[in-house]
Amino acid sequence: MLRKLEVLSLIAFFGFSTFSFADQVTLKNGDRLTGTVVKSDGKELVLHTDAAGDVTLKFDAIQEIKTDAELHVTLKGGKTVVGPVTTSDDKIEIATKTSGTVEAPKSDVTLMRNDAEQQAYDKSLHPGLMHGWDGGINVGFSVARGNSQTENLALAFNAMHPTLHDKITLYASSINTTNNLATPSTVASLEQGGFRYDRDLKPKLFVFGAADFMANALQFLDLRQVYTGGFGFHAIKSNRTILDFLGGLNYTHETYSNGTLLVPATPPNPAIYESYGKTNRFAALTLGEELNTTLGKSTVLTQSAGFFPNLQQTGEYRFTFNLGTVTKLNKWLGWQNQFGDIYVSNPPTGSKSNDVIFTTGLNISFTH
Repeated sequence: MLRKLEVLSLIAFFGFSTFSFADQVTLKNGDRLTGTVVKSDGKELVLHTDAAGDVTLKFDAIQEIKTDAELHVTLKGGKTVVGPVTTSDDKIEIATKTSGTVEAPKSDVTLMRNDAEQQAYDKSLHPGLMHGWDGGINVGFSVARGNSQTENLALAFNAMHPTLHDKITLYASSINTTNNLATPSTVASLEQGGFRYDRDLKPKLFVFGAADFMANALQFLDLRQVYTGGFGFHAIKSNRTILDFLGGLNYTHETYSNGTLLVPATPPNPAIYESYGKTNRFAALTLGEELNTTLGKSTVLTQSAGFFPNLQQTGEYRFTFNLGTVTKLNKWLGWQNQFGDIYVSNPPTGSKSNDVIFTTGLNISFTH
């Protein structure tokens, strides 16, 4: 009997200890949740629970918060205090180690973070160039045999290095399709790559510089180089959606090779081509928009459009449109779909103005 009482006492002790060291949130409707307060922006509060994972609560719907762990609380005016938090009615109390209990109206709370969130935030302010990267690699491959003998390989890479006030973006992609019949031919051959640097001037205004490169064998484009500078505006910037508008100037340098061979060279007569190589150098406008939004819990949609009118040859322009989705299958693996349209108003003779591309395949994400 005594042995049973000892066991029950230990269970009660550890159960009470576990309960007492958990954070508690009481809602205005009387519901009480137990877990760990993760963060709050003054509008919503994220509570991590063992049973349901992360639970997001409306801050206005909360009657009382009581934490045993320290929280980093930022109040209006920028003051930050650290300590366990207790709220009642419309007042918040933070029991600091150095300044005693700090009281403030609950409406003055602009941010709350636990230690892990605060450490991640502090690290994001000044990450080294070798840290803080997020990105992914897309892979798609197909083979057809029978009436056709085609092979298609699509590869893409993107990486982003965001900090509190700036962002570096890198990207590269390649699509190559060949038909290996009696007369082999290239069905598609398109390579793109580039980088961009954004720097915030104000919460909604930023300046950017970019360099983009492209080669397209079917348009006889050996290389197009575009160097851009301009300003951007964050029309929407939230945790789920970012919508930016871009405007600026660019310098374009593009080199085309000879087109399709019509008549082989017969000395002293030179070969005759459908079109002949040339180099274009000109200034152009850069006008565009970019959208990044989260759909549901596991899908991210990205969309961008760009219009580049030639300032030196009126009526000549380029237009690009991209739309893609990545659906997470687990933490590092996803399924991606990508649609792209590239239009050139003045392609070489024998080539089309429009290239439409659709790829699908696996996405492998990474964080460093």
